[in-house]
Amino acid sequence: MGVALEDIKKLRTMTGAGLGDCKKALAESNGNLEEAIEIIRKKGQAVAAKRSDREAAEGCVLVKSENGFAAIIALKCETDFVAKNADFVKLAQDILDAAVANKCKSIDEVKALPMGGHTVAEAVTDRSGITGEKMELDGYSFIEGDNVAVYDHMGRHMLCTMVQTNKSAEEEAHNVAMQVAAMNPVALDEASVPQAVKDEELKVAIEKTKEEQVKKAVEAALKKAGFNLYIAESEEHLEEGIMKGNITAEQADQIRELKKTTAEQKAANLPEQMIQNIANGRMNKFYKESCLLNQEYIQDSKMTVSEYLKSADKELTVTAFKRFTLRAE
Repeated sequence: MGVALEDIKKLRTMTGAGLGDCKKALAESNGNLEEAIEIIRKKGQAVAAKRSDREAAEGCVLVKSENGFAAIIALKCETDFVAKNADFVKLAQDILDAAVANKCKSIDEVKALPMGGHTVAEAVTDRSGITGEKMELDGYSFIEGDNVAVYDHMGRHMLCTMVQTNKSAEEEAHNVAMQVAAMNPVALDEASVPQAVKDEELKVAIEKTKEEQVKKAVEAALKKAGFNLYIAESEEHLEEGIMKGNITAEQADQIRELKKTTAEQKAANLPEQMIQNIANGRMNKFYKESCLLNQEYIQDSKMTVSEYLKSADKELTVTAFKRFTLRAE
């Protein structure tokens, strides 16, 4: 039997599927709309299964605050072309609207929400069948309570932030939300940095400090011995120096031995307190750069974010923030 154009348009409106897919589904179901919808849904499940090992690195990140609840969610896909599709963005917005309205506390709660006679998870699978790309929900976070400012960076749906203040301050909260987008803090303040992060940062700081002290000692020894630091820098430079006639093979061996013995002696005699002091200085720099309230305020580097807030109200501060982006940083 033939397929009526009106039925194709109706099925397209109901499912968002392409005209060709709608026509094929109606033909397979002999014009039965409900069966045609199920055919399209099953196709989506098949595509999702086939694409399960593909990377969904593009997508749409949205943020919303309403009635004392704010949330960020990302609907991911494979290509920028699909990410910018109006129907794809609308699906992401519909999911976020439902998540905020229901005050969902986890991505699993979001996936289980009803949507169009099915669940959000099924709606995402259905959309995957329409586009032919892997899709998945990711990056869900929320802040509950009042005084939450939300920010979609440049309105591009790629990077979103939320900032909650302890009292109403729309302009200041918005500006700090922009700060969070630009500077990507890891915590609110020093006390909020997870201990595991502190331990790892201190370990790195100590190792880096030791490496720098050893390197300085080696360079000083090479200079004192009259060797060129560029040539002595690496095996590659040593071979280059020999090839160009700048040093002999014997001198290259002397450099290798001097570097080895000096490094070993210095590493075995590093002053522990000095190393700790330098490492602590590095940690203070880490807190200044990575803790939101300690960061330099992007609109006035003469003050920190905390000082900026207190310049508007001495009691004003940030109590929570969230950030999500699809871009590698």
